[in-house]
Amino acid sequence: MTVTGRDDADDGPRIIALWGMPRSRSTAFFRMMAERGDFQVLHEPFSNLAEFGSAEVGGRTVGTEAELLSAIRELARSTPVFFKDTTDERYPALLADEAFLGRDATHTFLIRHPVETIASYHELNPEVRLHQIGGEAQFELYRAVAARCARPPVVIDSSDLVENAPGLVEAYCAAVGIAFLPDALNWRPGQRSEWQRTSRWHAEASASAGFRTTRRDHRVDPVADPVLSSYLRHHLPFYEALHERRLRPAVPQ
Repeated sequence: MTVTGRDDADDGPRIIALWGMPRSRSTAFFRMMAERGDFQVLHEPFSNLAEFGSAEVGGRTVGTEAELLSAIRELARSTPVFFKDTTDERYPALLADEAFLGRDATHTFLIRHPVETIASYHELNPEVRLHQIGGEAQFELYRAVAARCARPPVVIDSSDLVENAPGLVEAYCAAVGIAFLPDALNWRPGQRSEWQRTSRWHAEASASAGFRTTRRDHRVDPVADPVLSSYLRHHLPFYEALHERRLRPAVPQ
């Protein structure tokens, strides 16, 4: 099977990346990919490196982005790799690695309306800063990938994911060239070792058994708050640009 962004002559295993805005249900998506059983899954290796100074890849501890990129490539020589990460930080070495942005990996993107991201992020970190909402960095990465690939990168919206998970995941799998496995849409609740370092950010994913809409009353309204509303105005255009490019759920046959 051919995957977007890879050379057809390259017989090596695939690397699929999901770059999500913070609080976009990307950990639930990671959980689904782990349930499939056909990928070695990595949870937020770039974020762990940025926050804690190290990341684990296939039993190897890395301390720089260059080492991380090398470790992911090395792991992919023996097994298909899926990793998910967030765009609340920029990753300069990644942005400079043209081969990884292009032929070496398939990059996909999970977006969420920034008013929802801001409210959810603020609930866990009231000191959230502008860049941590992630829309601008995500759009920058999208453009870098798109400039190096023959086809536009796959973009999915978190709202579509909870409204029609089977249809959207089926469309996603077709777009990246992997089998659609409906049984992976449900899993056993529980925390996983991959996110122990940041477990408080993944409480909902730990309690989940599938993609579900969660209704929560947040303590702050980003539209009304003077600081958070400026965050919303800043990131909304980036979200809207990607929203226009989003993948639509598959139509039932």
